[in-house]
Amino acid sequence: MRAAWYDRQGPAREVLQVGELPDPSPGDGEVRVRVSVSGIHVGDLGKRQGWWGSTMSFPRVVPHGDGAGVIDAVGPGVDPARVGERVWVYLAQSYRPFGTAAEYTVVPAGHAVPLPDEVPYEQAAGLGIPGITAHRAIFADGPVTGQRVLVTGALGAVGRAALAVARRGGATVIATVRRPEQVESALAAGAHHAVDSAGDDLAARILDVTGGEPVDRVAELAFDANIATNLEVLRYGGVVAAYATGEAEPRIPFWPLGFKNVTVRFLSNDDFPEPANQAAAADLTAALVAGDLRYPITARLPLAEIAQAHELVERASAGGRVVLDVDGSTGGS
Repeated sequence: MRAAWYDRQGPAREVLQVGELPDPSPGDGEVRVRVSVSGIHVGDLGKRQGWWGSTMSFPRVVPHGDGAGVIDAVGPGVDPARVGERVWVYLAQSYRPFGTAAEYTVVPAGHAVPLPDEVPYEQAAGLGIPGITAHRAIFADGPVTGQRVLVTGALGAVGRAALAVARRGGATVIATVRRPEQVESALAAGAHHAVDSAGDDLAARILDVTGGEPVDRVAELAFDANIATNLEVLRYGGVVAAYATGEAEPRIPFWPLGFKNVTVRFLSNDDFPEPANQAAAADLTAALVAGDLRYPITARLPLAEIAQAHELVERASAGGRVVLDVDGSTGGS
């Protein structure tokens, strides 16, 4: 099969290679997917670069945890009727060496999620890491029906999914964005209210759009930078679900958090409980089908240009999602 891989960590152009590798075969409880589109997320870059203290868990890695395509073979214990099924996959490169940056990938059958015909591959291909993270951030502490949920960085990959699933879950959703001109985009993506974080008194402006009512939960992109704001806007017993931070070892205001009985939940996508993954997969697929979740796809490159694709994601210069066209198609179907 045609595939991209790296044998050591480092910059994209120095370590990524493209060539031929043996076709994989599915084992017990697994399916093989002929990949059409491969998604790229910052977590894939981190594994390749060695961020966050990560090391090479395998001597050779085919990157990318997310992708979409068609099941073309199944292992023992999997219904043969799944052959030919359109699917999106997640955790393809979690505790496994070979992800979706290849013509074929093998995953546990439950990690290949049926994808209705009306959803383009490119929309589902990058869904796993950000979408499941978003779902966990919103629902890890129970239903959100009737609650006020704050989503920071709402136009990012995780943020857009968080907006969609929180709104579909019955919450009133408040979004923060970086610039005033992004407010309308956040509203179009599903927020009931949107506030830009560029100005002063962010907490006061968030509470203004809630009518002074405190927030129940926060899906947090920047734990270190926003903890003070979150303390101001959260209700007693509220939740901060943080999936990223700028400062790796931020100062935590223990007593103010404690006095307010705030729960701080730290999230890392590779190790969510499997029932939570399955619930997220079902809800995210439904959001795609309904049109409640849509990602702007601003770069679609061939597999041979994977290094350039990684660089676009690193620089956040594409203005949207970057995907790899693995099978050579151009329609995203």
